[in-house]
Amino acid sequence: MEDLKVVIGSDHAGYEYKEKIIDYLTARNISYTDIGTHTKESCDYPEIARSVCERVISGKSNRGILICGTGIGMSIAANKVRGIRAALCNDTYSARVSRAHNNANVLCLGERVIGEHLALDIVDIWLKTGFEGNRHKRRVDMIE
Repeated sequence: MEDLKVVIGSDHAGYEYKEKIIDYLTARNISYTDIGTHTKESCDYPEIARSVCERVISGKSNRGILICGTGIGMSIAANKVRGIRAALCNDTYSARVSRAHNNANVLCLGERVIGEHLALDIVDIWLKTGFEGNRHKRRVDMIE
């Protein structure tokens, strides 16, 4: 597995899962940066998404995780940033394939959509899966 440097962020609706995922990362000695939010007070998810994505694009982190209520808003905002391939994943198969075939560099999750244990399983698989390259690289290059 690559040397993971994860950046994580959420809005108020994804705060609880952000904290759970940080516990997961800490328990596995995976380096991370927490962009926020740091409370359950209402905040604007596009600002969090941009901060996470800028850190991925700059190379300070090589994977990003974004959480909001559904994951939809975060994925839309993240995919506006050039070079980001954000994948909204609600199941483990999509998590694996988003990395293996699409080389997704940002994972988006919805706290109000999936259960906590499934969310952690998705994170685990997404972080452990590498990009297969080959024919998939050609397609990812076409996206870029």
